[in-house]
Amino acid sequence: MEPQPARRRAPGMSPERRRQMIVAVALPLVAEYGATVTTGQIARAAGIGEATIFRVFVDKDELLDACMAEALRPDHVLEQLAAISLDQPLTDRLVEATETMRAHMARIGTVISALHASGRPLARPRPAVRDAEGAPRLDREASFRETRAALAELFEPERASLRLSPERLAALFLAMVFSTSRQPEGEPELSTDLVDVFVHGALARPLPEEDPS
Repeated sequence: MEPQPARRRAPGMSPERRRQMIVAVALPLVAEYGATVTTGQIARAAGIGEATIFRVFVDKDELLDACMAEALRPDHVLEQLAAISLDQPLTDRLVEATETMRAHMARIGTVISALHASGRPLARPRPAVRDAEGAPRLDREASFRETRAALAELFEPERASLRLSPERLAALFLAMVFSTSRQPEGEPELSTDLVDVFVHGALARPLPEEDPS
């Protein structure tokens, strides 16, 4: 019998990749259980030993901070906004953008609410938001500018027909979406109505004193 060649062991994950994997698994559990989630629950969901968590996180608090940072990251929403097709009508683009941003804000709200309801103080120092390589992400103001720029791209094809610049409209649109992020439970979906009013105005026809005829 010929000797079998020795099997090479697959290279292990880097610590940063392992952190990312654990956070991705932990985030929905944190959204459900808040700070009461256990590292045992997270380990079972990730298919790893509990000790593996503590090889890349000092303690559960650091893991919860990393989950909050992941929820706050703007990367996901920026990628989704950039993927919206400019070939479709402006209203369809903006409805898609509205639903994307509201889903992102709902995700943040769910995680924050779950942590707060489970007794975790919200006054803790906010964790640095990091990118996929673990480098610190842009601050909140810079993230807002990035989101506004991504929205401005959605207005760009109609620039010649717009009353205001794409950049100015993007800022107004972003403010409107933020102000309506807390939709009352049981209310119908607002995205289509919000976009319709934003693009076409609140009036079906000019008021009598404004009617040029």
